[in-house]
Amino acid sequence: MIKVNVIVGNKNWIKFIRKPEAYLKRKINLLNKKKILFKKNVFFSLLLSNNSEIKKINKKFRNKDKATDVLSFPFYEKNEIKNLLKNNSEFYLGDIIVNLDKIANKANNKKEIKVKFDKLWIHGLTHLLGYKHRLNKDYLRMKKIEKKFYNLII
Repeated sequence: MIKVNVIVGNKNWIKFIRKPEAYLKRKINLLNKKKILFKKNVFFSLLLSNNSEIKKINKKFRNKDKATDVLSFPFYEKNEIKNLLKNNSEFYLGDIIVNLDKIANKANNKKEIKVKFDKLWIHGLTHLLGYKHRLNKDYLRMKKIEKKFYNLII
């Protein structure tokens, strides 16, 4: 079962998603009902940020002095997750940061913002699960998983 801790770092999020933590928990519950991911408890944190905050984090941890739409900080590699699932009852997957400013610049209304937001946190979650998109085949595999997850929450 997946559990999320939502941190609203930028209060502007509330204009678009009135109760971000409740919204995310409903989406996560839809994934959990399908039991496609985990029978054990796994946790992650999601920070809802803006351009300036994500730019600072990107500079500090990735040495890239620019804002981006989403950042993921997985605690484990894919093969380590498999071992943790065998041996632990629960563990922490990592952290995701999503930038409202990037989403709002590309969206025309609240509904589009929610769609883009859902796609970004799912993208971040697939990274926490150990997937990467350096090679084209990895990108295609990751997109397939993201689409599957997205279709389960809409």
